[in-house]
Amino acid sequence: MALHVINEARRCLQCKKPLCRMNGCPIETNIPEMIHLFLDGNPAGAGEMLFENNPLSVFCALVCDHEAQCEGHCVQGIKGSPVQISSIESYISDSYLDRAVVTRGEDKGQSVAVIGAGPAGLTVAVKLAQLGYGVTIFERKSYIGGMLRYGIPDFRLPKSILNRYEKKLHILGINIRRHVTIGGALNLDDLFSDGYSAVVIGTGVWRPHRLGVKGETLGNVHYAVNYLQNPDIFDLGERVAVIGAGNSAMDAARTIIRKGSRFVDMYARRKKIAASQHEIDYTLSDGVDIHYGYGIAELTTKGPMLYENYFDEEGNIIGHGEPQLYPADSTIIAVSQGPKNKIVNSTTGIETVKDGLISVDENGCTTREGVFSCGDVVTGSKTVVHAVKQAKLVVEAIDKYLTGKRENA
Repeated sequence: MALHVINEARRCLQCKKPLCRMNGCPIETNIPEMIHLFLDGNPAGAGEMLFENNPLSVFCALVCDHEAQCEGHCVQGIKGSPVQISSIESYISDSYLDRAVVTRGEDKGQSVAVIGAGPAGLTVAVKLAQLGYGVTIFERKSYIGGMLRYGIPDFRLPKSILNRYEKKLHILGINIRRHVTIGGALNLDDLFSDGYSAVVIGTGVWRPHRLGVKGETLGNVHYAVNYLQNPDIFDLGERVAVIGAGNSAMDAARTIIRKGSRFVDMYARRKKIAASQHEIDYTLSDGVDIHYGYGIAELTTKGPMLYENYFDEEGNIIGHGEPQLYPADSTIIAVSQGPKNKIVNSTTGIETVKDGLISVDENGCTTREGVFSCGDVVTGSKTVVHAVKQAKLVVEAIDKYLTGKRENA
């Protein structure tokens, strides 16, 4: 592994205008500098730089869509293969994680409540603690990570990394309240009453989107977002149909194969699907069959009733055939997710937009003073790196807001 990574690092051209950073990375990770420090015998310096820019670098190196981002913009990829930036970043970040020295800033005397321990919440918590704010994370589940832990399979992201990462949260003095749902026994007003100066909502998107067809309540039908949280408790049978073809659908299909089902058929509505080519290739290599251009008419105990879509030259659906039964013991629905609404329904002053997503301005400020929001609960289901990017902007806004409160006190 080390020799491979070093050889890959040596292939970097150290471009004066690095497209991998400027055009490829949503948070503009300084990839040439990372590689320069690594090859110069300073991997700790490279790891520190990565962590400072992106506290979730160790995760992004594993789960980002590198094909469309940094590696997809590498100059070496024009005539050959791009530098495997993800492998280099993963090697550096993983090696650095356990020995990283993280410190709290000078105590500001103000505390922030962070609701949700997913990518957005973790980024906000770490950055605010480093600035000297007291931080308590409220997490409705047993462990931190959000979709990192409960939505991405272990073969893509080992959960042991999250356990190692949590140790850094404790060093930073971040408190974690587990099995607490804000909007249940506690609400936003309680947080402010108990002295929190600001609240950040980073609860993600956990409510599965429905297909809106007959049969979604049947016992052999499940949603991917629920299945991926604990696959071991499901008995899906030998043949499984997966409706949808995004990255979550790919994760579900590949997990189903690993859990013992012999045949997995994935049905995509169009000829072109949302998942990256990288994920498609791995899904096919795991033995999943992908079928393009199928619509769903009904779900039954014997499998989904599907019809073939007809397309024009531009790929638009112009009609479809008659529904037919495609036998399956179980059906998994993977057509994205939306936010739950407990927080919004249990308080006042927080407006939402389409699909219940929280309305914010360009700085992540909601329509209620002192309440900020970021991540998928604002943007809809996106990648980890996009949550980090937005969370960093929110941290700047919170710091400015709380600095103003201190100065005016």
